[in-house]
Amino acid sequence: MKRLVILGSTGSIGTGTLQVVEHLHGQFEVEALTACRNMRIFAQQIERFKPRAVVFCEPIPRELQALCKQYNTELYTGIDGLNAVSTRDGVDIILNALVGSIGLVPTIHALRSGKTVALANKESLVIGGGLVLREAGNDGSRIRPVDSEHAALHQTLDGRSAEEVKRLWLTASGGALRDYQGPLEDVTPSMALEHPTWNMGRKVTIDSATMMNKGLEIIEAHHLFQVPYDIIRCLIHKQSIVHSLVELKDGSVLAHMAPPDMRGPIQYALTYPDMVPNMLPPLLPDGIAQLDFKRVDLSRYPCLSIAVDAGRIGGSTVAVMNAVNEVAVSLFLEEKIGFTGIPALIESILEKHDNRENPSLDEILSADAWARDEAHRLNHH
Repeated sequence: MKRLVILGSTGSIGTGTLQVVEHLHGQFEVEALTACRNMRIFAQQIERFKPRAVVFCEPIPRELQALCKQYNTELYTGIDGLNAVSTRDGVDIILNALVGSIGLVPTIHALRSGKTVALANKESLVIGGGLVLREAGNDGSRIRPVDSEHAALHQTLDGRSAEEVKRLWLTASGGALRDYQGPLEDVTPSMALEHPTWNMGRKVTIDSATMMNKGLEIIEAHHLFQVPYDIIRCLIHKQSIVHSLVELKDGSVLAHMAPPDMRGPIQYALTYPDMVPNMLPPLLPDGIAQLDFKRVDLSRYPCLSIAVDAGRIGGSTVAVMNAVNEVAVSLFLEEKIGFTGIPALIESILEKHDNRENPSLDEILSADAWARDEAHRLNHH
C-alpha cells in the first residue's frame, strides 16, 4: 500500500483524487490532506479517510480542532504546514493540487526529500522550471503530470526517443467564450465561468476563457518533455476527447483519446507505470460522432501569446507573468477590472520588469511578490 499526501484536497482535483483512491481500494493510504476553505467538505474527508495529518489556513476553525483531537490527527497551518506534510517519512506520492504559485515551495520540498510528485499545480513548473527539474533528478522522472494534456503526452511518448518527435499538439476547449461573438470588453465574470466541458475551480476556468491556461501548459510541456517551444502547438478541440497529439518525423500522428474527466489522468499519475482499469465509462469509438480541430485566433486570446513569450524569455519573467495573471483574475472576478484588463495588466507590469536569468527560489518568490504589489498598486491608481 502506498502512502499519499493530497495538497488541496477540497478542490475539483483533490476530490477527484479521493474518488480514485476509493476506486483503487486498498492500494493507497491517505497520510495527509490540506485545504484553505470548504471546511464542510474538509471535515467529511477527515472523517472518511482519517489522515494522520492535516493542514488548514489561519485561523483554525474550532470544528477542525475538535475533529483532529477526536481522530488523533496532527494539525498544521500555512506554508510551513504544507512543507511539513510534503516531506513526511514513509510517504510515497505527493499529489499537488494547489492553485497558484503557492504550490512551488511544497513541490521543491517534496522532490528534495525524495518523493514522487503527481503534479496538478501548473505553476510549480511554469515559474520553477529548471529549479524544479534539478530537484527531480534533471530527467524529471519523479514528476508525474496530472493535467489531462500532459498526462496524455506522457502516455503517448512513453518509450519514444526525442529524435522521433516532430511536434507536440496540445488541445484546448476554447473555454467559456469559444462561441461568443460579442465584444470581449463586455464579458462578465458569470459569462467567463460558464465552461462548456470541464468542471474546474474559478481561477482555472477564467484562465481557460483567456487561454492563459494553455500558455501555462505550453511552458509546462517545454520543461516536462525537454522540447523547444517551436515544436509545441495548440489547437481548439471543443469535444475535449483528444487530449494531445504527437506528430512523428515520419508524418504519422498519434492521438490520445479519453473521456473529458480528470479522474483518468489522476489515476494514471498515481498508478504509473501500471495500467489499471479506471472508474470512467468506456470511450467507445463508434459513439464518437465528430471531432473538430481549429487553429487558435491569437488576436482573440492575447494571454496565450503573452505566456509563451514569457516562457521563451524564461528567468524571473515567468514568475512575474504568472503572479500578475493571478492578481488580474482575482480583480476581474471582483469586477474591479474588465475581461480585456487581464492581458493589459500583465503586459504593463512585464514592461517594468528586469529579467533575472536562472533565478534561485528566493529570487523567484521575490519576483512573484514584487509583481503582485505592482499589479495592486497600478490598479489602485
